This record gives sequence, structure tokens and C-alpha cells, in this order.
Amino acid sequence: MASTIAVLSQKGGTGKTTATRTLTDVFRRVDLRVLAVDLDPQGNLSDYLDVDPEASPTIGDVLSGRAKARSAVHDGIIPANLGLAEAELALGGKMGRELALKKALRDVSGDYDLIMIDCPPALGLLTVNALVASDHALISAEAQYFSLQGVEQALEVIELARENLNPDLEWLGVVLNIADMRTRHSREAFDSLRQHFGEKLLETTIRASIAYAESAERAVSILDYRPDLAADYLAVAEELLGRLGLDGPRRRARALANEVVGVS
Repeated sequence: MASTIAVLSQKGGTGKTTATRTLTDVFRRVDLRVLAVDLDPQGNLSDYLDVDPEASPTIGDVLSGRAKARSAVHDGIIPANLGLAEAELALGGKMGRELALKKALRDVSGDYDLIMIDCPPALGLLTVNALVASDHALISAEAQYFSLQGVEQALEVIELARENLNPDLEWLGVVLNIADMRTRHSREAFDSLRQHFGEKLLETTIRASIAYAESAERAVSILDYRPDLAADYLAVAEELLGRLGLDGPRRRARALANEVVGVS
């Protein structure tokens, strides 16, 4: 059965979708079978992975009961569009609404090693569904003053999901995105998170760069578009694989880093 990771943040603009897309790409390149799930009505992950905007069915159809998850997989992703917002509203009035995604993903869990869920940039019903369906939660935070507050709010939702619906949910850690560690502001944000969360904060920070937006526009992985920047995500992937206990893929990630960017 697949291990499922929900990637979430308290607000938009933290690099969450870029993290989900790039980590999915790295994990696939180290021979893991990975399913991406776009749980954001904006559908940015679907765009980034170059899914046809008219692709059907989508995750909204799955949550509405109109389609099975297996039939909604398009080139390794279950995509989303604005119809997901309608599905979320409809879901709100149903019994067991927090369990809808978990039940749906049982249809495909045996086909993959990892399932990566890109949550919406809010801590509402869709994010709760992702946390209930997941084994692990990864928080994306921006390297700015309010990052600590955002992580704490995300942790509250994680804890609620764990206490009431998913006792096996584990907090995988925090990745600091959009960081310029040359500035005191970013360094202070990192130090504040480290002070509060210790080893849960990943050692690697993701450098801020317009290249991520450019690669997203072209639907090209940053590993191919800017291999020098790819070093950050390759290091994050290696850390996460270690935390997941996937030692073979972790070694392959190190070899991939050496191949892509010359990391020794």
C-alpha cells in the first residue's frame, strides 16, 4: 500500500505546489511509483504537470461519487479544476465528509509507492480530507516574519485530524520555501522555526527564484530547466526519504543529485 503525504500550508504563496510537483518528479526519477493528487480548486498542480484543462473525470468527480479514483488518473495525476469548489460545498452537508478522500484513494493505493496530495492554501474541509487520508503531513512555509504563526496554525489542524480521525498521522516536517538566506530576515525566520520545532525543520531551504514560475509556465521540471536550483529539492527529497525510511531511494536520490548538478 502506498504511503500518502499531504503537503499543506496555512496560506498561498509559500511554494507548496512547486514543492509537491518537484518532489513528485524527484521521487519518480529514483524509481518510486508516485501518484500526484491535486486537491486545490485552482488546479495549479494540474497545470504544472501539463494536464489537459478539459481532462475528465477529476478529483471533484471522485469526491462527488461520480467517478472512481482509478478512472480519474491522467498521466500520473488526479487533476483538479474549479469544479472541486462545488464538490467541497456539496461534501460539507454529508455524513462522514472528512473520510471521502480516504475512501476514494483505496481504489488506487495498491498501485503506487507514494501518493502526494497538494492541499489548497487554506485549512478547511479539503485539507482535513487530505490529512485523514494521509500517513504523513509536510508543511510548506515561506521564509518571512509570520512563518512561525502559519506553521503553528497548520499544526493545530494536523493535531485535530490526528486526535479525532487519523491517530496514525505523522508530522513529517517543515520545508522553508522562497528563502534568501543572504538576508537577515530569512535567517531569522529559519532560526525561529528551528528554535520552536527543532529537527522537524528540514535542513535544506529552497532558494527564491523566478525560474520556478518560468518552469511552471513551460510545464518543465526545475531539474531540467535549472539544474543548479534543483540541488535544493534534491537535498530536500533525500532528507524526506530518510525520514520515511526509504533507504534505497535515498541512495538513488544522492546519485541523481550527483548526475544532475554535480553534488558529491
